[in-house]
Amino acid sequence: MTGNIVFDPLVPWPVIWGVAGLALLITGLALWRGLSGWWLRGLASVALLAALANPSLQNEERSPLSDIAVIVVDESASQSLSDRRDQLDAVLAQLTERIGSLDNMDLRVVRLGDGPDNTGTRAMTALTEALANEPRSRIAGAILLTDGQVHDLELAPDLPAPLHVLLTGHEEDWDRRLVVRNAPAFAILGEPVMLTLRIEDQGAVPASVARSADLSISVDGSDPQVFTVPVGEDLELPVTLDRGGINVLQFQVAAEEGELTDRNNAAVVQINGVRDRLRVLLVSGEPHAGERVWRNLLKSDAAVDLVHFTILRPPEKQDGVPVSELSLIAFPTRELFVEKIEEFDLIVFDRYRRRGILPSAYFENIRDYVLRGGALLVAAGPEYGSADSIYRTGLADILPGVPTARVVEEGFHPQVTELGARHPVTEGLERFAAQTNEAEGETPWGRWFRLIEVQPEGEVVMSGPGERPLLLLSRAGEGRVATLASDHAWLWGRGYEGGGPQLELLRRLAHWMMKEPELEEEALIATAQGQEMTVTRRTLAEDAADVTVTAPDGTETVLSLEATSPGRFAATWTAPDIGLYRLTDGELDTVVALGPAAPREFEQTIATAAPLSPLVEETRGGIHRLEEGVPDLRLVREGRLASGRGWIGLTPREAHVTTDVSIRALLPAWAFLLIAAGLVVGAWLREGRR
Repeated sequence: MTGNIVFDPLVPWPVIWGVAGLALLITGLALWRGLSGWWLRGLASVALLAALANPSLQNEERSPLSDIAVIVVDESASQSLSDRRDQLDAVLAQLTERIGSLDNMDLRVVRLGDGPDNTGTRAMTALTEALANEPRSRIAGAILLTDGQVHDLELAPDLPAPLHVLLTGHEEDWDRRLVVRNAPAFAILGEPVMLTLRIEDQGAVPASVARSADLSISVDGSDPQVFTVPVGEDLELPVTLDRGGINVLQFQVAAEEGELTDRNNAAVVQINGVRDRLRVLLVSGEPHAGERVWRNLLKSDAAVDLVHFTILRPPEKQDGVPVSELSLIAFPTRELFVEKIEEFDLIVFDRYRRRGILPSAYFENIRDYVLRGGALLVAAGPEYGSADSIYRTGLADILPGVPTARVVEEGFHPQVTELGARHPVTEGLERFAAQTNEAEGETPWGRWFRLIEVQPEGEVVMSGPGERPLLLLSRAGEGRVATLASDHAWLWGRGYEGGGPQLELLRRLAHWMMKEPELEEEALIATAQGQEMTVTRRTLAEDAADVTVTAPDGTETVLSLEATSPGRFAATWTAPDIGLYRLTDGELDTVVALGPAAPREFEQTIATAAPLSPLVEETRGGIHRLEEGVPDLRLVREGRLASGRGWIGLTPREAHVTTDVSIRALLPAWAFLLIAAGLVVGAWLREGRR
């Protein structure tokens, strides 16, 4: 129970202050005039002012409140290293027992794991939220059980009591990690880009540990190449990509005996490989209606460098035209098909026939170019089935269609075959159907009127009348070959009978021949959104095998894929942790990184209190290593040092809650007036006698 004096004035306070000023003036004047009763006059004024102020005695009934100690337990991924988890369990049990034995002390325990989206240890956020749920006046102190690697120090709360840090880990801990200092987001195919890597050792590195390490490098899950590199130095690594699309480069440092973890020994870099220019050589055998369509199609793409030749005048033609009137340049056959053939990404023969311009050795050179990884597209006309067909050359070994010499001259609607519905070159082409034809319920594309009959030796993805092959694809060595068994594709480009997807078809065809990853018919693709992984298997087969996913910690999960469209099977899976995942279905392998290969929790793994030291010093708390034992617990007064050798302190706050309040007038107003009157009379009598 406590009491104090409160005032409930009978008149406003400005009036009281005015009366007080007047009383002070009168008392001062009496003193200046030498009146012996001046002090009695002053006391009378005070009594009168007290009557106006109406003082009262307020009594409060108070109930004491317990103090609160907050323990924040860091259970993030880095606390799973070594024996840190056992240290946490042991110290938490002892602190719980000791705080529970203190009088008038309650305990709040807050546990936190990894922050969302790889934000690391959010200990200060957890502490702020815990303090927000408790009265500030009851907080006796906070204890943080952690390895010291806290990633939200800028959000540290204003603590009214000491903060103590009890560190897990050991002084002799050490670790090795791989850091990617610089990596480009994209690179031009065939041109080197520079990556900067660094291998770092942290903590108390033993003298016996070698200052070099084995670094393995693999691209898209391929067999790794191993190099011995120095530790503690920046490594400039030139990388040249030869495949378009996303290239996943994985770097792995061999684990050393005694290091804390190998989770940070790996790094993943994803670089998008793009082509600077697509170099195309178009050779037209003779002028025809579709030649300009081919040329315009290729020239309309700014990323295509086109070299186009049309054989207008073969060597045997003798028509008496003076040479001075010929505007044609000589066909640079040797330069194109021998010296610079490797500079082209794609060679297109459009209705070409043998006319003695290209020797047989040149066709064999083209065949070898394809076998080494080049691409050849043959747009066949009637001459493809004749005796002058380019099939009667060294190209016969790689062309996917054998001509029968028969030319079908009738109208037909090109159709996508059952295999073509699963092949990425032709799958979904129906989406590009002309709206006019769809509205009439007819075949969605316009008709063609000529087809060169061939016997297929490759994959038939489009067909013509009588299900005869129209578009054939095949692989030859490292390269790819396609044959379009008609010269009427230009009708789609001109919009005849609604036209058709000529641009989309030829774009896909060219990209497939350029080995673009998104058009590979056999592919295992994994994409990630947060920690949700989508696995897609693209295949020409009727079904797809299960996919085995290997997590960063080595655990395996088998996913069953379901058909989503012809030739596509997919599954969605939520990964338990971020890091590098490896996928395989027995035939194809791929890798995908959910977040960084080494999460933020494993970037810095050595236990240290350096980041938290300023905050601890500000609150007069202490830092202790748990390997030295759990410190004793003491109570210290507010403002005193709350830590010493082998002990930490909590500050009692003496908080309370008021249960009852009573107010009683100190004296009634008439009593103050009576006292004032008596003092005035006393002053008059004293001054009158004198």
